[in-house]
Amino acid sequence: MKLRQLAIRLSNLKEHTGNNLDLEQYSITGNLAARWISDILSFGDINNSSTVADLGAGNGILGIGCQLAGAKKTIFFESDSNACKVIKDNLINESLIKSAKVINQHISKDNIPIIDSDIIITNPPWGRQLEKADRPFLDAILASGKTAHILHSSNATHITKLFENAGWSVEKYGEADFALPAKYMHHNRQRSKTIAGFWRVSKD
Repeated sequence: MKLRQLAIRLSNLKEHTGNNLDLEQYSITGNLAARWISDILSFGDINNSSTVADLGAGNGILGIGCQLAGAKKTIFFESDSNACKVIKDNLINESLIKSAKVINQHISKDNIPIIDSDIIITNPPWGRQLEKADRPFLDAILASGKTAHILHSSNATHITKLFENAGWSVEKYGEADFALPAKYMHHNRQRSKTIAGFWRVSKD
């Protein structure tokens, strides 16, 4: 599927309306998701036999994008039960429900999921509200031993340190604008943006 077609399909997905500040529920746009998935494809990390795990899936845009781009199956991990319903609706609308699994699970230091997949993708909470909120997601990747792609604040320096100290290979391969809608009361502008970075980590 061409990048523009993928972006259009993803932009038309049903959005989740979560506003849990602690979960930092910021949605990824269809254009950004499509661009990121295109980058992941360029590494050869997704093919027609791949099972993808999407941690903190939101409305499922990343995992669904991977399936539309050719992945065989996606496992969605999402702590918000309402968001899980949205994921299922989107999977049904895209005729992908039979090749997907949605798990309603909160990822925390005491509840690291067992991840049976070939590759992991995640846009974890960046820790702007709760310090180290992203750490359980990163620990889940370490525990799995699977290659992962991570979207995080471009200013994050701890990702490289954490994975390199564990003996993993780390590559920061891109940056992009990340839109922040004014959905929480502490936002005083209609819409703002920040810079997101993209990392690939692998256990060689």
